[in-house]
Amino acid sequence: MWLFDQILEFFSFQDINIRYVALGTVLLGASSAIVGCFTFLRKKALIGDTIAHSILPGICLSFIIFKTKDPLMLLLGAMVSGWISVYLVDYISAKSKIKPDTAIGLVLSVFFGIGILLLTYIQHSGNAAQAGLDKFLFGKAASLVQDDVITFGIVSVLLIGTIIMFFKQFSLISFDIHFAKTIGLPVRMFEILLSTLTVLAVAIGIQTVGVVLMAAMLITPAAAARFWTDKLKVMIVIAAIIGAFSGLFGAFISYTAPSMPTGPWIVVVLSFIAIGSLLIAPKNGAISKIRKQQKNKRKILEDNILKLLYKLGEKENDYFKNRSITKLKNHREIPENKFLKGLKKLRKKNQVANVNDLWVLTEKGKKSGMRIVRIHRLWELYLTTYLRIAPDHVHEDAETIEHIITPEMELKLKHLLDFPEKDPHHSDIPYKKDDNE
Repeated sequence: MWLFDQILEFFSFQDINIRYVALGTVLLGASSAIVGCFTFLRKKALIGDTIAHSILPGICLSFIIFKTKDPLMLLLGAMVSGWISVYLVDYISAKSKIKPDTAIGLVLSVFFGIGILLLTYIQHSGNAAQAGLDKFLFGKAASLVQDDVITFGIVSVLLIGTIIMFFKQFSLISFDIHFAKTIGLPVRMFEILLSTLTVLAVAIGIQTVGVVLMAAMLITPAAAARFWTDKLKVMIVIAAIIGAFSGLFGAFISYTAPSMPTGPWIVVVLSFIAIGSLLIAPKNGAISKIRKQQKNKRKILEDNILKLLYKLGEKENDYFKNRSITKLKNHREIPENKFLKGLKKLRKKNQVANVNDLWVLTEKGKKSGMRIVRIHRLWELYLTTYLRIAPDHVHEDAETIEHIITPEMELKLKHLLDFPEKDPHHSDIPYKKDDNE
């Protein structure tokens, strides 16, 4: 009952503080995730971490100059500092032998060190207004106020509106920057604009999760969304939903246990979603890939058994002769347990039959075996004819390709080679009766 009461109290949003925290974290999560998708696709994930750590000295300098914790003033200082860090990473990488990852580490550590130094100076300055400034290190989502939410809202609208306006251009420079340059797109201008949006997203985000965890808010939703789709628009929507949900749920966990900080819990929720996506995503998840690999292994085993039975029938001029596993093993080095497993699968598909512990091809199995042999020999002939590879060097390649050639590719091979009768080793290439029609 206690948990139910907490859920009801939080999600009713009757408390003004809950509304500010919930709205602020949702806006931050969604907008950061949208910008993060392009950063992720451009393979510049660490730039977000650099910006997050490099923003601290800008915030401190802004406070020292303006002597206020006004969100807009701090945001201005954060933007300037973040932009300088991005420029320095690009400049060092372009003008020296230092690689980009080293430049990122260099700029990050130097700027963060300066930020800690300035923060320490402010804390010992005796300025009463500095109270709470250290929250930028680890975030202060639980204490968001109306001014913060308004700032978040304005920046979020600006970020999302700019992304929508220049979506095609950002997509192009994220996927194929060389093509973008070729067609005359002002690539540098859009790179600067995208970097500015990233700096802006990070600058508003550190008020919630702090400089240490902001990179996770930027990149993790995009990484999680990428497991679920191959389409950019869908990826952006999924990332925004993940970011918003993580912000809201992280705030709820922090609300139910006040001793637990909101920012870290947002990142923990994000991490669980990312790990779940990594495991269970239907197309790109680890479990799905393992299943596909197992399926491919079963197909290769079954194809090899059918091919062996067909070639034995071809050699002995009897395709429907009963054969023992012992005899089959003499012609193909496959462990007996795998042979049995493959034969049982083929029996379920009605491609082989079992008679007194002996195995025989069915008519359906003969057709399947014929196709595999035909593809193997056609591919060998293609390699020797068009790629000028010696006949004794084509077998292994054909062994691999025979399992993945589609009927459409097979038909193209037949027409390209003009329905040949012999392969490079002078073996017959078997056809169905209607193949030449």
